[in-house]
This record gives sequence, structure tokens and C-alpha cells, in this order.
Amino acid sequence: MARPRNVPSQTIVIKLGTSSIVHETTHQPLLSTLSAVVETVVHLRSQGHKVVLVSSGAIGVGLKRMEVATRPKALSKKQALAAIGQGRLIALWDNLFGQLGQPIAQILLTRGDISDRTRYLNAVNTFKELLSMGVVPIVNENDTVSVSEIKFGDNDTLSAITSSMIHADYLFLLTDVDGLYTSNPRKDPNAARIDVVTSIASIRSQVSTKTLGSNLGTGGMETKLIAAEIATAAGVMTVITSSKDPRNIFRIIEYNSALKSGVNTPLSGLQSGRSSPEPHSVEDNLTPTSYTREDASATPTPSVDGSSSSPSPVSQGQRPPHTLFMPSAMPLRDLKSWTSHTLYPSGSVIIDSGAHHVLSKRESGGRLLAAGVLGVRGAFASGQAVRILIRKRHPGETSDKSEGRTEGGSPTPSRTTYPDGTTTTAPNTPEINPAASLSSSISTLDPLPTVSEELTPSTTLKPLPEEDTVVIERGVDDTTDWELEEVGRGLANYNSAQIDRVKGLRSSYIPQLLGYADSEYVVENITIRVPPS
Repeated sequence: MARPRNVPSQTIVIKLGTSSIVHETTHQPLLSTLSAVVETVVHLRSQGHKVVLVSSGAIGVGLKRMEVATRPKALSKKQALAAIGQGRLIALWDNLFGQLGQPIAQILLTRGDISDRTRYLNAVNTFKELLSMGVVPIVNENDTVSVSEIKFGDNDTLSAITSSMIHADYLFLLTDVDGLYTSNPRKDPNAARIDVVTSIASIRSQVSTKTLGSNLGTGGMETKLIAAEIATAAGVMTVITSSKDPRNIFRIIEYNSALKSGVNTPLSGLQSGRSSPEPHSVEDNLTPTSYTREDASATPTPSVDGSSSSPSPVSQGQRPPHTLFMPSAMPLRDLKSWTSHTLYPSGSVIIDSGAHHVLSKRESGGRLLAAGVLGVRGAFASGQAVRILIRKRHPGETSDKSEGRTEGGSPTPSRTTYPDGTTTTAPNTPEINPAASLSSSISTLDPLPTVSEELTPSTTLKPLPEEDTVVIERGVDDTTDWELEEVGRGLANYNSAQIDRVKGLRSSYIPQLLGYADSEYVVENITIRVPPS
């Protein structure tokens, strides 16, 4: 099958859930669905696409082999069934793909396998090599050895992380419904499918995600939203569609590629996860349309932002049923994506509102100075992932307490000096004012004024007092009186005790307090998920 002219070669991840592989009550493999998926993958390969299959179902196959009626609750029993079923599941896939001469490879992962950066990169290299060899990797979580701390939780999340690892163009989440609905379409006849989602945060308030999936599965629509959030942040276009007709994947790719290439509704500027995008919003190039199942109806329904849009000639009556989650116009770098979604946080760093505001800007580079730290929670080592928390008042609290203020109401020095990206000087950088001067080789520059608190300590700072003496007066740590909210994650440059020791201070004090300074930043590679309100 030749690839359509307007469809370039793509890297595609297809996720198939347990309910699409094994019958919910008899636990028999659904051979018709599996065969259709195999044919679809092989045809995609023949068109020049690279395909990765994320397959659930090991426990379901194990249930059938051991003639167990229901999925057990005990972890050890589920792991035993997964060990029994995984071999039979991959043998089933190998038999079906073998009929069409397509080689496959089995990849079993846990979060612990890729929490180490070296092992993560090794896994990425393995994926790349398999795809270059024309092999279809079949990925599943290694349930036999997984525990709660290193589990992905469900294969929706695993498929999103996989798509991020290989910089996929598409992630297809195949399920038993043909898209994201405002409510459960099985129970609510008025449920409407949402065709395009540009903001997952805003869509959560408009849809019901309380469906828990099948009795065999672990997910539901909520886990698919989480997966879409991870994948789109990495620049991967994410699609929810039905597993009953996997051939829809061809039509969906062709449809969106036609739009992207400028047919009627151009999607110019849309970026995949393979390259660095231009800093402009996809929404400027796309007018999202949302229709119910009857796409031929001329009555437009609200899009995700509540506005209405008229049907275009391409979409009316031709759009294959699916929900499309638009990728971020500015995808996360690989290291930030790995930090945010792959690592299990070992502790938390509490920051003030000024630091939160600065870190939410792309120009900050995701690097946190000690001056913006209010406290730490938990014990963690240098190089481990940490949560970034902010303090919020408890609901209904009317206290006059204000973050970063003294009892008299005036701002504390450490809060007002946190660099916000708008000042004329940066930490450890002297200020240069234009003026005539005979002492400078450049006649327009004055001699550098002394900025004693920010220059290198060895040149201008006086030695700190003994450790028993308070260096800078700090307020009492009252973070227990506040509500803490996670706004992002990052990698710690120092351990928890060291960060607690230098919190609220200027970076120039770090070498004198700790005896060394690997970096002026206490946490780096921070990704802020919740922007300042």
C-alpha cells in the first residue's frame, strides 16, 4: 500500500487496552480485533511509517490460562498472573505478525528502569535501533516486578511516556468508545463527542471522567486525559478513537495531514516532537470544531473553549470519528520531559510566589535560586527529582499573614531580591551604566560600581559569623499553617539538608555555608505545570 502524497513518514505509537484484547467475561482473546490491529500496523509500516505498539492484557490472558473467574486484588496474585500471561500474550502477537512476515520485539519496562538517566537513554537507543531495523516493538509494563513506587499505574501513561521517549508524531489511544465525550455515552443519550481539545486543563471542567473502564482494565477516561497531557506537552499529537475499527487510523492521519498541508483549513506551524517549534500558538492556525456523532449535521456544537465554529468543507461529513488533542506549540525538552513524567519525586521544595512567577517564564531556564526557597519536605539526595510546592491559604482563612512579609507588614529582604527577569542586573553580575570615563578602555562606560552582596564572596563579602550565629534573620517556618500545592518538578543540585540550610539566602553565601558550590541554583530543569494565578 503506497503512502498518500500528502502524508509524510511518521512515528506512531498505538496503545491497546485490555478490554480490546481480552473478552471481559470469558477472557478469550479477541482475535478479530487483534488481527485488524496487526493488519493496520503492517500497512502503516508498508507506507514508510515507524510503529510502536503498547499492549496491555497479560493479566487477562493469565486469567484464561489458569481458569480464574475474576481479577484478584492481592498484588502477588496479579503479578503471578502477569508472569503467566505475558509469555502467552507475546506469543499470540508473534504468531499474528508472523503470518504477514513482520518481525516484532518485546520491551518490558517499569518506571524504575528509566528513572536512571543512563538507563533511560539506553532504552531510547534500543527503540531507535529497533525502528531503524523495521521491527515493531511491543511494549508492556513489567507487572511481575513492579511495585507502587515504580509503576506507571496504567498503560495509558506508559504509552505517553514511550511516545515522548521516541519523539513520536502521533499517539493513538484505542478504546471502546470513539472519542472523549461530555459524559458516559453508554448511559447518557445526550453525551456529545468533543472533536478537538486545545487545553486539557479547561476541558476537565466540561467532561465527566468518572468511568472506570472494564473489570479487567486499570484505567478509564481520566487516565487517558493524563496520558494526553504528558504526550501533548512533549509535542505529540494525541488521538482517542475506537478499537473496533483500527483502520480508522489511516483515515485520521490522512485527514489531519490534509489539514496540515493547507487543504481548506491549514495547520501550518503545527510541530511534532521531532523538532523545536516556533514560539507561536497552534490555536492561531486552527479553528477547532466539535461535533456530536452525527458529523453531517450542519449545526455546530461548542468547542473546548465554549465558542462555536462553522463546519468546514473538509470536516463536514468526512471527518473520521475521534478526539484530537493538539500538541504544545513549545514542547518540553527531552530532559525536562524525563524529569517531569518519568522520575518518582523523593521530596519537595517549597518556594515563594516570586520564584513561582519567575519559573513560569520560559526565560528562567527552569532554575531556582536559594533566595526563593521557603523550606523543604522529606529527605532527598543531590540529583534526585523533587516536587516544587507553593503555599496557599486554607479556604476561608482571613489571617493577615502574607507570604514573604514581616510582622509589621513590610516585605522581607530575601523576597524582594529574588531576580524576576526584569531588573537590570543578574546575580553575580555588576551593573554597567553608559557614561564618559577616562578610566575605561571603552569611553562610554563608567567604572563598575560595587555590588557587594552579589559579587564573588572572596572579593567583597566579609566572612560569615560562626555557625551558631544567625547570618540572616529568618521568620519562623510556618509552612504547616498553609495549604501546599504542587506546581512543578525538577532535579535537585543539593541534598535536602543543604537546601534547608541555604534557603532564603543569596547564592553567594552557598560556598561559605556548605564549603563548596557546584551551582548557584539549588534546583534545575524545573517544569512548571501550574502557572501563577
